[in-house]
Amino acid sequence: MQLADGPISAADFDRLRRIRAAEPERIADALATRQTRELLTGDDRLFIVAADHPARGALGVGSDPLAMADRYDLLQRLAAALERPGVDGVLGTPDIIEDLAVLGLLDGRIAVGSMNRGGLRGATFEMDDRFTAYDVDALVAARLDFAKLLVRINLADDGTAATLAASADAVTAAAAARLPIMIEPFMSVWKDERIVNDLSTEAVITSVAVASGLGVSSAYSWLKLPVVDDMAAVMAATTLPTLLLGGDPAPGAAPGAVYDAWGSAIGLPGVKGLVVGRTLLYPEHNDVAAAVDQAASIVH
Repeated sequence: MQLADGPISAADFDRLRRIRAAEPERIADALATRQTRELLTGDDRLFIVAADHPARGALGVGSDPLAMADRYDLLQRLAAALERPGVDGVLGTPDIIEDLAVLGLLDGRIAVGSMNRGGLRGATFEMDDRFTAYDVDALVAARLDFAKLLVRINLADDGTAATLAASADAVTAAAAARLPIMIEPFMSVWKDERIVNDLSTEAVITSVAVASGLGVSSAYSWLKLPVVDDMAAVMAATTLPTLLLGGDPAPGAAPGAVYDAWGSAIGLPGVKGLVVGRTLLYPEHNDVAAAVDQAASIVH
């Protein structure tokens, strides 16, 4: 399901490849000179498009296991999303963020750097989610606006201990650098040799409690949480600013159900916006602009 066309020209892609091969120092220059903005403006809400899935080996969308494999198609979809009004920024690993910077697509946008991708999808070591992407020093050097980490808590897997310790260190470093950090926690279990996140209200509340206490300071901590049955109870469990994650639509869900869920939760105290990826970048109708506009109307 490729996008028929997009805002990025063939000449733009030629330039990107040339810089990567012959002038890699210009990548840092693009980040150093990009136009930044305040984190919160206007209505104090954020709408972030997420594209950090590929680095975990999670390339599938719906029935297509390689939907996100075509980097050029993904970049076109990101460009189409970022040019829509109401989109505040993008979340990605260094390869994605650097492509977008060179293409000039980060000016005036919030850039969120993904930190941990070591727990590859489907791996026997998936719970040992080592930090293999950005660290705080690199995020600050690149002038990015926000850090993000995923922390899956599996009480039956020893790998969780190392992941929790590394996550706490990252939160501590971010607080010292005064860099906002987005923590995405889940209570997780092994089921049929794969990791499954528990999306019950009780499990999400438990994950919030653990994530909120990571690091020596929570001053710069944010949460990134799924929308579950009783979001009022979830939001009563924390004073940290929270962004709702998109997730994939449930099989057989009614059209628009995911948008209805976002709309019902967006007005709760502490909810500051949305972070959504595949649902908007690869919508069933393949109209990225329409999907993004619908979500933006909920946030803003």
